[in-house]
Amino acid sequence: MKLFTIDTGFFKLDGGAMFGVVPKSLWSRTNPADENNLCTWAMRCLLVQDEGRLILIDTGIGDKQDEKFMGHYYLSGDATIDSSLAKYGFHRGDITDVFLTHLHFDHCGGAIIREGENLVPAFKQATYWSNEKHWNWAVYPNDREKASFLKDNILPIQESGKLKFVDAQDGVQFTDNIKIRFAFGHTDAMMLPQITYKGKTVLYMADLLPSIGHIPMPYVMSYDMFPLQTLTEKKAFLTEAVEKEYILFLEHDPVNECCTLQMTEKGIRVKGAFKLDEI
Repeated sequence: MKLFTIDTGFFKLDGGAMFGVVPKSLWSRTNPADENNLCTWAMRCLLVQDEGRLILIDTGIGDKQDEKFMGHYYLSGDATIDSSLAKYGFHRGDITDVFLTHLHFDHCGGAIIREGENLVPAFKQATYWSNEKHWNWAVYPNDREKASFLKDNILPIQESGKLKFVDAQDGVQFTDNIKIRFAFGHTDAMMLPQITYKGKTVLYMADLLPSIGHIPMPYVMSYDMFPLQTLTEKKAFLTEAVEKEYILFLEHDPVNECCTLQMTEKGIRVKGAFKLDEI
């Protein structure tokens, strides 16, 4: 097995929304905001080469949305899915599976591209993976969350015939080396791939833990649909990560790809931060 970091650039989101009830005087120590109170976030995906498969976990925001939409998020950086794949000698046609942790636009937007007037899969040879519970949640969204679920990102996957579902059951095996954990606080049935790699456990955190700045327990996003459930899930996952010495892969941290955790007098805090290729 091999793991590769796939950078797809950066975007900006409101710092207050990203840290919920935590005061700016605290969260700005780790994630400083610009003059518009916006913080910069990565859209970092993961490529897994294993058992003859090339599995891409999440796809970033993509580039098919109109200028007005993109203007809200201040995209920056030179990295794209294509340039990141090319760095390791791959291209889109090599991807066998696209695993979508959830269907918010910054996680699945790159799954679909425009070809003329048509919206088609960006990865022609790939099977796309979600779960039925989350899929239905996204296709029939609540009013609070529907701005994050763009039909142009979602419905063409099903229309292509390439969509498959996994069971929404915690611990279900995706491959021999990847099992799927579930979290329900951020959005319904978000999937967290847990990967056995070089004798260690790598847990892809998606939006349960966007960055190192979110490690303290009260630091929960206002974007979360059920923040108290996020708090419960976060405490359970981070405690498990300390006890079992997991490596956490961070999708949105603007600087840090991976971290480990430790218990301190102040609670769970970062132990070490490093790049994926340092494992």
